[in-house]
Amino acid sequence: MLAVALGVALAFAVQLINASALAEFGAAVRSVNGQPDFELRATAAGGFDEQVYARVAAHPRIAIASPLVEVDTYALNAGGERVPVRVLGLDALVAPALSPALLPRAQEGGSALDPQAVFLNPAARRALGEAATLRLQQGSTWQDLAVRGSVAAEGPPLVVMDIAGTQASFARLGRLSRIDVRLQDGAERAAVLRELALPADVRVASPDEAQLRVSNLSRSYRVNLTVLALVALFTGSFLVFSVQSLAVAKRLPHLALLGVLGLSARERLGLVLAESALLGALGAALGLALGAALAAFALQRLGGDLGSGMLGGSAPALQLDAGAAVVYALLGVLAALAGGWVPARVAQRMAPAQSLKGLGADTLGREHPLLAPALLAAAGLLALLPPVQGVPLAAYLSVGLLLLGGIAFVPTLVSGLLALVPTPQRAELLLAVQRARDQRHTAVVAVAGVVAALSLAVALTVMVASFRSSVTQWLDQVLPADLYVRTAVTSGASDTAFLAAEVVAAIARSPGVARVQAQRVVPLTLDPARPAVSLLARGIGNPEQGLPLVGPLLAAEPGATAVYASETFAALYGVRPGDTLTLPLPGGGQAPVQVRALWRDYARQQGSLAIEAADWQRLTGDQRVNDLAVWVQAGAEVAAVQAALQARVREQGGDPATLEFATPGEIRVQSLRIFDRSFAVTYWLQAVAMVIGLFGIAANFSAQVLARRKEFGTLQHLGFTRGQLRLLVAAEGAVWTGAGALLGTALGLAVSVVLVHVVNPQSFHWTMEWVVPWPRLAALAVAVLAAGTLTAWFAARAAASRDMALAVKEDW
Repeated sequence: MLAVALGVALAFAVQLINASALAEFGAAVRSVNGQPDFELRATAAGGFDEQVYARVAAHPRIAIASPLVEVDTYALNAGGERVPVRVLGLDALVAPALSPALLPRAQEGGSALDPQAVFLNPAARRALGEAATLRLQQGSTWQDLAVRGSVAAEGPPLVVMDIAGTQASFARLGRLSRIDVRLQDGAERAAVLRELALPADVRVASPDEAQLRVSNLSRSYRVNLTVLALVALFTGSFLVFSVQSLAVAKRLPHLALLGVLGLSARERLGLVLAESALLGALGAALGLALGAALAAFALQRLGGDLGSGMLGGSAPALQLDAGAAVVYALLGVLAALAGGWVPARVAQRMAPAQSLKGLGADTLGREHPLLAPALLAAAGLLALLPPVQGVPLAAYLSVGLLLLGGIAFVPTLVSGLLALVPTPQRAELLLAVQRARDQRHTAVVAVAGVVAALSLAVALTVMVASFRSSVTQWLDQVLPADLYVRTAVTSGASDTAFLAAEVVAAIARSPGVARVQAQRVVPLTLDPARPAVSLLARGIGNPEQGLPLVGPLLAAEPGATAVYASETFAALYGVRPGDTLTLPLPGGGQAPVQVRALWRDYARQQGSLAIEAADWQRLTGDQRVNDLAVWVQAGAEVAAVQAALQARVREQGGDPATLEFATPGEIRVQSLRIFDRSFAVTYWLQAVAMVIGLFGIAANFSAQVLARRKEFGTLQHLGFTRGQLRLLVAAEGAVWTGAGALLGTALGLAVSVVLVHVVNPQSFHWTMEWVVPWPRLAALAVAVLAAGTLTAWFAARAAASRDMALAVKEDW
């Protein structure tokens, strides 16, 4: 019951966390976007010409047209720290008709039409305090604006101001980010759009587009967590299998007596299945309560994205889902029924008259020598299949068949291992070995949960170690400089948080600076259903040295502008080296570029493109810079160079508080901390799976001791001491748990290959090297072996303490 409860709790908790996070994000989007019929958005960064608004607003079949300017930037809080905020410039006389939550509530003496006034939502007030003046970043300087009230919109920190003030403060004069449109009753959207004849740099978007993008971005992460949680439930079914198998074996005389008295085979089947269903129902009820509590705890500690950073790390309120509760309760019952099916079939097939005499006992039925090879072969074939709509369903089935095939292989493995064991001289060890050989099918019952749990733990350990090792090597390759300067954490804020070309030139002349490499980060929307792609304009030089390439580098074609696509971009957009792309440029232009090679980028799951900085400046004239890599002269101190850079920024009229400085070591530590936080939930899944497996060992040997009490009584009458009995059971536990640990480790390695080379590329579109942390796996296997042996030892102590004479007397 406990195993089912833990499995249901994990799966239900993941479901609640995902649903709560997406629901809060969707509510925040709706509060800001309101309920227009559609939106008109810019195809590229920088917006579109505001003259489009005049055409839209004048259309006779458009009831309301609300122009907006969206700006991602940073605000300075009371502690002098930068806080990411979104600035929304609107027409206060029009926007509230579509989105009442954006209605500015002015303080006494304030006006929503004041171009220097700002209005904060609750999240912004919590993050920035109650100061009368708000400092917003533009370039490397601050814009000081007066806080004149609030808005009711929920979600991340939001600053609302007059549209004209936003355009003036953030260099957006004559530009708009979007227009929200509501049609007249009876107007046809398609006809209106044809009549508008929108320019090429304006596209039509749905109001829930942002919610759809975030849902698509986090879907793979959410699906993988759900599958891993369900594996814990899968493991729990093996524990039910172990307990019910031994319970049936213990109760065969009772079931035989009931059979002789008239209980039919079908009724015996139903009896055992009803017991399994009851265990599943009780476990599911406990699991739902535990899962809700676990979800509430995880939302507060890790956020709605469980530390992955995909949803901003906010801590949404828990939202219970009755439908999901019913589904996972049913899954818990089904898992218990699956675990109890084979024992129930044993009870059904038994011959009551023979079983009443102690004959014809059958715990698992006939051996199927081809079952394990067939399951393992099918698992290998499924691992070769492509994903279904971006979800690696075949790979998940492959993992399940690997586990089932491995468990079916247990009798063969036990038989093979025992064939290598020499005949012991001590009586108790001889009995343990001979019984393990004779009852090798019982090993399936004993170690099925251990094999499943250890396989999951080993697979996750190898996957995380492989990913962490690959990320570490990647960081070593992409961080060659001595000091890094960053203006914007996200690409969305790159147009407002930047360094001008003259500031970069001054920094390059600073004392102690040997060389500076600048990078411009530009968000590009290539697919409205996906998050914006990051374009990195930087000095690449020799791509084989400047980028961590994956695969071949094509020769540069004369006259073609080369770009380098990350492997994530290549998978999401279906491109290969040699393909031609069309890049949307600021201002509405477009440029054809050729993909020259693929490169590895673990920092941007939405995909990225790298382009030579000179090519980008030639195409757009954009000379702004977002990141700097600084090489320090020999003998110079990094701290002194950083101080010199800050002084240069001040000399150019900027504020060093608009910049973030970090050494490669600091970036590496922070990146790996984020990585470990993102995978914290997998460590919990490993721990729960191992707990379930160890519960299986404990339940199995405890039940064995009860079922074999007559055997132990006979042995004690023949002269066995209690110490010999304990050694006998502990030796059996060591043999079977050792086989389970060996097979679980081997299966875990096989599953990890599927996770690393199939599930991860199909889900997240990253490739990595397969790295096996042998010392950690050896420690894990030894711990399982020791735990199984000790569990059997303690179970034997309970058996040896009973009055064995009474057990033998039952047959007199």
